[in-house]
Amino acid sequence: MTAPVAGTETGQDAAGGGEASHASLLRLLAPIFRSHWPRLLVGFLALVAVDFLQLLIPRFVKSAVDGLAAQTATPARLIELSLAVLAVAVIVAGLRFVWRYLIIGFSRILEKKLRDRLFNHVLRMDQPFFERWTIGDLMAHASNDLATIQMACGMGLVAAVDSLVMSAAALGFMLAISVKLTLIALLPMPLLIVCTRVLSGRLHHRFNLVQEQFALLTEFARATLVSVRLIKAYTLERFQEERFRSLGAAYVRSNLKVAAIQGLLFPIATLVGNIGMLLLLYYGGILVIDDHITIGAFVAFVSYLYMLIWPMMALGWVANLSQRGITSLRRIHRLLAQRPVVETGRAEIQPLPAAVPTVYACRKLTFTYPSGNRPALAGLDLDIGPGLVGMTGRTGSGKSTLCKLLLRMYPVADGMLFFRGVDVNRLGQAAIRDCIAYVGQEPVVFADTVAANIAFGRPEATMAEIEAAAQAAAIDADIRGFAEGYRAVIGERGVKLSGGQRQRLALARALLCDRPMLIIDDALSAIDVETEQQVLRGLLDHLHGKSVLLISHRINVLRHADRIVILDGGRLVDEGRHETLLTNPLYRAMAEKQQNHA
Repeated sequence: MTAPVAGTETGQDAAGGGEASHASLLRLLAPIFRSHWPRLLVGFLALVAVDFLQLLIPRFVKSAVDGLAAQTATPARLIELSLAVLAVAVIVAGLRFVWRYLIIGFSRILEKKLRDRLFNHVLRMDQPFFERWTIGDLMAHASNDLATIQMACGMGLVAAVDSLVMSAAALGFMLAISVKLTLIALLPMPLLIVCTRVLSGRLHHRFNLVQEQFALLTEFARATLVSVRLIKAYTLERFQEERFRSLGAAYVRSNLKVAAIQGLLFPIATLVGNIGMLLLLYYGGILVIDDHITIGAFVAFVSYLYMLIWPMMALGWVANLSQRGITSLRRIHRLLAQRPVVETGRAEIQPLPAAVPTVYACRKLTFTYPSGNRPALAGLDLDIGPGLVGMTGRTGSGKSTLCKLLLRMYPVADGMLFFRGVDVNRLGQAAIRDCIAYVGQEPVVFADTVAANIAFGRPEATMAEIEAAAQAAAIDADIRGFAEGYRAVIGERGVKLSGGQRQRLALARALLCDRPMLIIDDALSAIDVETEQQVLRGLLDHLHGKSVLLISHRINVLRHADRIVILDGGRLVDEGRHETLLTNPLYRAMAEKQQNHA
């Protein structure tokens, strides 16, 4: 038994198509940039001002050195130049704070907006989407990928603009001093351009692999923690440790491959800059000896070349950040390009009709799961509501599948499923779901208080309403037995509750929603017989005038239904009240077996 680890890219690529173009990626970010352009404009103006102010300092140094060399410098003149350098330094410090606050702050805003959009998009996806994408991969998108995009749109963008402005300005000043010396100093530059282009292409592939490995690692850790009690029960701790260590080692190896490229980019940029400096010292020294340039001009030229080395190094860093950012942005784009299989927003969407006697109607309903090879439901004809409709059948007969279709988790063909007399494909999904309360086989509870869990569907509910729902679900007495009562925190995934308590808490949540239809999918299986009867009494008292679909294998539960339907092989094979269905071989066998074990 191992915690599941699924691949991430196969399903995504199948659903998301080929790689997005750079134009598509930019369109994803363009609205955010447009809405914050004043902030960016001021930030980049401050950044450019810093660059030009820094370029003034070598001019002041040149003036001082030339004055000292010509013995024309005076203490007053040196103080004047020193104060000028100090003033520039103070202004630069202030402007650096401005551009960092505005531009880096913008990158955080962009990250938040993308994260909000990503979260909202995932919430609107349907069940087939979550069958293709693992939770670990979604978490990797919301953490690593967004952090990489933030870095690229923050410091990456700053470094790109800064290096462009600084290099252009430094080159201008260098050309003004000596065109020949400038050309000599720039001789190694083609080496840097070629190396950056080659290494950046490799970086894209390797960083994409890093993100995939991180998604696998995250999904494995999540699945292991969720199933930790089962792992302990089977004493698989050491086995899981080895699996986690193996995934972690693969993640480290992928990161080391990325680090190898990053480790080459910076030394190559530094090497190119230092080769240029070496050429400058030799040929520049000759020009000074031959009196073609002054010592001050030579010192200023060296300063400008040092300023040019930073853009050379930044070129490698920017290439690294931009390539990683594009890789992550492409992954985000592919996720946002996913569309629900259950379509929404169709032009023919109709308003929800008023309540009518039949809530749901199935007409020759046939459905096959995307990964299945035979129908889970085959030609099902069934009316649900009003009153209490019981449903039973062998395992795999299609009961839970029907619940998923009623909740609009999977698409159905036109003319097969009707809600209040209207084809479900002509109605909005949210409008249908707002009419249904659902309690599944595996109740979902949160690491929050008991009251908050019950009020999850109706956060505005009063304490009196919460307690009334708990009483109807026969869990009020259990809750009052907790030290903190309804304020007790029940722990992650309800670890402090028994299976029956979790089921009744989920039922209380559904009852509190007070919706026209209630679907209970075998959600009383962990409750003892005595408590089961209390729950049923509460249900019957609470649900007058509503439609209830109660799926169960327990005859004591089903016998209270107004009508019981039996499914087999995805088809309705019999229906009626408890007494009449005792002639059905399957139902009678269930009743006799449960009576013998009573």
